[in-house]
Amino acid sequence: MPKFVKVATRSEIPPGSMKGVSPDGNQLLICNVDGSFYAVHDECTHECFPLSAGQLEGRVITCTLHGAQFDVGSGEVLALPAYESLRTYEVRIEGEDIFVALD
Repeated sequence: MPKFVKVATRSEIPPGSMKGVSPDGNQLLICNVDGSFYAVHDECTHECFPLSAGQLEGRVITCTLHGAQFDVGSGEVLALPAYESLRTYEVRIEGEDIFVALD
């Protein structure tokens, strides 16, 4: 059963922004898309490069290294050169706090 770990507060990640966090040694990227929060692994599946250095537009994160794109809600690849989806994590909001489920 996953444990939920606090990773940030809602005010730290305004709509349209993202934040890289490292709870328990896991590299995660928390994205706020119009008030909905998503968590994905903070590394492009094409090449080991942090997506937190990328650009978020709506639900699409673009890796600035080679232009791979992913949907932060589903982890689905939207543009090559990546072909493997991102790992996604369940997010819970409790008041102002953002929690992510870790294995």
